[in-house]
Amino acid sequence: MDISGAVAMVTGGASGLGAATARLLTARGARVVVADRDDAKGEAVAKEVGGVFAHVDVTSTADIVAATELARTLGPVRALVNCAGIGWAARTIGKDGSYDSAHSLDAFRKVIEVNTIGTFDCIRIVATAMSATEPLSADGERGAIVNTASLAAFDGQIGQAAYSASKGGVVGMTLPVARDLSVIGVRVNCVAPGLIDTPIYGEGPGSEAFKDKLKRDVLFPHRLGTTDEFASLAVELLTNSYLNAEVIRVDAGARLQPR
Repeated sequence: MDISGAVAMVTGGASGLGAATARLLTARGARVVVADRDDAKGEAVAKEVGGVFAHVDVTSTADIVAATELARTLGPVRALVNCAGIGWAARTIGKDGSYDSAHSLDAFRKVIEVNTIGTFDCIRIVATAMSATEPLSADGERGAIVNTASLAAFDGQIGQAAYSASKGGVVGMTLPVARDLSVIGVRVNCVAPGLIDTPIYGEGPGSEAFKDKLKRDVLFPHRLGTTDEFASLAVELLTNSYLNAEVIRVDAGARLQPR
């Protein structure tokens, strides 16, 4: 699929995986809508890539619709990359034997709401806009979507029940949504990144020591991945028209231990 001149929306586009994807999409000729709830960082990335910023909290359908409508004013919406997400770490039960110390249900719901429901909400709204575009080819292709899961969907560690469940949901929806959207010529794929070096790990000596410990589970190359390596795969999934309904791990062969 040729994305040159097309419009692409990237959620979580203000930093990390999303920002790297926005930069590469721009380099490939796309007009990017940087969708994020961090206005300052989002505006900065949009300015850097010559795109536009849209304030989007993915738990708000109204925000998603508004960003999609903004995207439509720029040209045909052909691509969506869902990078917005949050993490959470807590064990299922506490140490004192009380019900109150068990994992917070509110926290569990919030992670699911952002990572799983937010991803699906973006898909259903943006795919609706894609359905109104003219096909790009004789195959009837109109667009492509890339979702972001995680290695935790398969190798969830201690304390990752909420996060793993949320990303497992993203993995699980890939095939049925791809089947649903095949009738309008929109492909759906999913990237399950491993240990990618993003701002989520913080900065400074303590952060570097923590990241050095993380790479123990990485097979080869024995390091954390880069956001550019994620972006490269995301853009390949958008542009390779024969890639559909796939969940691809980009993790250098990592298999996470329980802790």
